[in-house]
Amino acid sequence: MSKKNIGSSLDDFLQEESLLESSTAVALKRVIAWQIDQEMKAQKLTKTELAKRMHTSRAALNRLLDENDASLTLTTLASAAAALGKKVNLQLAAA
Repeated sequence: MSKKNIGSSLDDFLQEESLLESSTAVALKRVIAWQIDQEMKAQKLTKTELAKRMHTSRAALNRLLDENDASLTLTTLASAAAALGKKVNLQLAAA
């Protein structure tokens, strides 16, 4: 049997179950947390040092690095990027 596609796509399923937006947010947050963690490792920065550079608490930084916590403000993201000597690049893409 050589059926190329059977059924709907995962995105279609998530959309039907009203889970697409929250799933996308969690996936995006996981990527952001991973990128920040990798940059911290590359620069040999501790959480305490990055929190100081961001002028925030270590608890706030832990929330930023928590890949399952999708709540993230652009201000926090921009602060983390600046503290790491980076910039944020966001754009909307076609659906």
